[in-house]
Amino acid sequence: MTSATVTKPARIASIDIYRALTMFFMIFVNDLWSITGVPHWLEHAAADEDMLGFSDIVFPSFLFILGMSIPLAIEIRKRKGDSNITILKHILIRSVALLAMGMFTVNTEYGEATIGKPLFTIIMLLGFFLIWNLYPKTEDKKKQNFYSILKVIGVIILVVLAFIYRDPKGDIFQPRWWGILGLIGWTYLLCAIIYLYLNKRRIYLFIALVLFILLCVAGSNHWLGSFDGIIPGNGCFHAFTMCGMLISLLFNQSKSDLSINKKMMIATSAGIVFFIAAFVSHYFWIISKIQATPTWLFICTSISILFYVFMYWIADMKRKASWFDIIKPAGTATLTCYLIPYLLYSIFILTSFTLPEAITASPVGLVKCVVFAFVTIGITALLGKVGVKLKI
Repeated sequence: MTSATVTKPARIASIDIYRALTMFFMIFVNDLWSITGVPHWLEHAAADEDMLGFSDIVFPSFLFILGMSIPLAIEIRKRKGDSNITILKHILIRSVALLAMGMFTVNTEYGEATIGKPLFTIIMLLGFFLIWNLYPKTEDKKKQNFYSILKVIGVIILVVLAFIYRDPKGDIFQPRWWGILGLIGWTYLLCAIIYLYLNKRRIYLFIALVLFILLCVAGSNHWLGSFDGIIPGNGCFHAFTMCGMLISLLFNQSKSDLSINKKMMIATSAGIVFFIAAFVSHYFWIISKIQATPTWLFICTSISILFYVFMYWIADMKRKASWFDIIKPAGTATLTCYLIPYLLYSIFILTSFTLPEAITASPVGLVKCVVFAFVTIGITALLGKVGVKLKI
């Protein structure tokens, strides 16, 4: 079977909408630093604080929807006739891209003393878009060569930036904590490979989920010794993704003989089970994103599952996906949308752009953060219309 004979399946509305909402809230909470008087419940909890802030829910939600997308993407490639080796190469390339972008973005968070953080960030983003832009497919050799040259220029830009980078303390370019994109890259790498070779065997995927949960428990109890941090989050991040993967298989496996109502009931029951697990585990561990505790894992997994069931009911059962059209680009051009704020903040600094204090203080400031999220998504949509969209 060739790729030309494969009909591309329709996108699943609830997954795109869930991803779009997650990205919207990620932009919103990432912009809270720019205002004063933020309610504590909206922020990230401190490392030793027993609390689930709204900001602490967003990243797990993204990892969960990442897991939901993995089976769909891999199965599409298999239907095109791609071998496991070909798909594995694709997984490795995507992971390296995310790790590279994660390393760059996290280093900019520490500042840049050579050419200044704003200029460094803008040039970095230029490199990203030159390398990973979704260039038009063409049979024209000249255009193909031109796009290849642009990618090479992008690589050179990033290599030079990594070489000249110095933070305010004089430290060189380094992984640090990998950044959000890097953590997503590590999680995607392992979970996608597990799915590729376990091939829809849900019992084995469930066992993998349990093993990641046990690793998270071991890490929280300090049982791992020198193996602590052997994978980011000690399995906690991967558990979010594996759970999303299983929910995806539940809802989207075409050969399933379960009715949609039974699928909804099973998923809802799973969400309730994780909520009960969170309640019980709270007697042993605090709720902490920074510590990646089992309690945080269970409560956020519960929220992710139940919220997806709700979104499936609205978008796929009630056919109300159009309600979310205004944020649709955040679900279909997610990586572009994530990086736009880096560009905007850099431009604001270089142009000395500031807002009146009345606008940057809560509660008005919270409205400003919402507007900023919508503006970011709008810019993402405009870039997509002129052919600028990151795709890895």
